[in-house]
Amino acid sequence: MSHNYHSHKYLRLYSRFKLFTASVLLTLLAPSFLNTHSKLLAQNVVTQDLEAAGLYQQGVIRYSRGDYQGGEMLLRQALQRDPNLAAARTYLGNIMLKQNRIESAVQEYSEAVRIDPNFAEGYFNLGLGLHKQGQRETAITAYRQALVVNPTMAAAHYNMGLALYELGQINESITAYQQGINIDSSNANAYYNLAIALEQTGQVQEAMNSYRQALNINPDNAAAYNRLGTLMAKSGLTTEAVATYTESIRRTAVNPDAYYSIGITWMNQGEYKKANRAFKRAQQQYRQQGNIQLAEKIEEYIIQTAQGDKPITPAASEPQVQPEATTQTETPTEDSENTNSQPSTETQPNNESESTQTKVIEFGQPVPAESEQNKS
Repeated sequence: MSHNYHSHKYLRLYSRFKLFTASVLLTLLAPSFLNTHSKLLAQNVVTQDLEAAGLYQQGVIRYSRGDYQGGEMLLRQALQRDPNLAAARTYLGNIMLKQNRIESAVQEYSEAVRIDPNFAEGYFNLGLGLHKQGQRETAITAYRQALVVNPTMAAAHYNMGLALYELGQINESITAYQQGINIDSSNANAYYNLAIALEQTGQVQEAMNSYRQALNINPDNAAAYNRLGTLMAKSGLTTEAVATYTESIRRTAVNPDAYYSIGITWMNQGEYKKANRAFKRAQQQYRQQGNIQLAEKIEEYIIQTAQGDKPITPAASEPQVQPEATTQTETPTEDSENTNSQPSTETQPNNESESTQTKVIEFGQPVPAESEQNKS
């Protein structure tokens, strides 16, 4: 059997394993915190109860300082005097979301939008809470309602794109990301997530352009470099792929995925010494990360490249790897290729690794309530 056949067979098994162990920076976004001292002053709160207004202001100040217990106490006191302070309800929801009291947060956000049906930030935060509960369809409804009230809320488009992607509605998620980018072109994660979705629909050139946009905004995103390099290598742009992996390594020294991918690229070009060094570095870093299984799997490539173009006999069988349990926010990935298909003539780098598989990893911060009076 040829060298390329063994490499391809190994890579299929390797990529199948990595589908279960990896993650990407796919982040739920919320807008930046408003200036609580200029936007949320007590005298602007719509209430006839001055004491409620004062308690509300003090609660917001405690919240902004990270004193969530004190903030919650004061906000509840404000609501005891005036139960119709929608902004106070939203701040309570924010505190609970930060403390992972998700169900209670959703209840507070729901009450806020019941009190004020034109409260875009309330709907947005309600979407965040529902999204974190795994109620994606209902979260999308909340994000859409936020956009009915405020069509220029870029973060609502972005988060809706995430939820649609997680539901497998890839084309719809692309539209949502693009709408968010049209409003706010400074969001690197929006370009990155758009690129992942474009990849999955076969729009390779568009995906590469979107990765480049993400890197123009955030040049330290190693996952974007690695995915871009993979697309370049698959498109026959070997020189550009090597340069992209090299830049990824330059910016992020502990980067076993990039070392692995550049090793594959060099091996396909017959640069066995370079490939061998890259595989050794990848193996070392995987071990340092505690990823012993991947480190052991790379051993075959290290042996193969040390022997130059002489094929080696692969192990009789590959160990069966059980998938890790997925979290409620993890996105299913496409199945790896059928291992019974014919081997290709060239091994392609596979970046479905710890920094490059689609997964929501964080929810961002909720929007501090912009009180009703500020909408005038």
